Amino acid sequence: MLFWILAVVLVLVGVAGTFLPALPGAPLVFFGLLIAAWIDGFQKVGWGVLLLLATLTLLSFGIDLVLTGHGARRTGADRMAVVGAFVGTLIGIFFGLPGLIAGPFVGAFVGELAAKRDLAQAGRAGVGSWIGLMVGMVVRVGLVFSMIGLFVMAYFV
Repeated sequence: MLFWILAVVLVLVGVAGTFLPALPGAPLVFFGLLIAAWIDGFQKVGWGVLLLLATLTLLSFGIDLVLTGHGARRTGADRMAVVGAFVGTLIGIFFGLPGLIAGPFVGAFVGELAAKRDLAQAGRAGVGSWIGLMVGMVVRVGLVFSMIGLFVMAYFV
């Protein structure tokens, strides 16, 4: 029973982590689901499903970085802005929620300003990177709920 409680708590904290950037959402969900599969000796949820869940977990890591840069590119930003958004996202991770919100914007803004010295375009690049970050969060939420859905289907069907 204690392991079931641990599994459920990890999944719930992981779901919260998809909305709160300070928590590693998808990995926590994965470890919770792995514990749940282990409890019954992997009889209901086998290694194939677990491999798929692990793949979705790995995919969730790159989502923010890729979509933040893509958001900046969609505004016609220079390559420096895309690199800035990427670096800003990486640095922002260490400053919790404020850093993750401001990091991509500031990084893209500074990169675009350095490349083109156009304040308006730098602002658009910053906003584009922030929108990419928000789209990334939506995709991460979808991945996490897909992981849970796949596990539930494998476990109960």
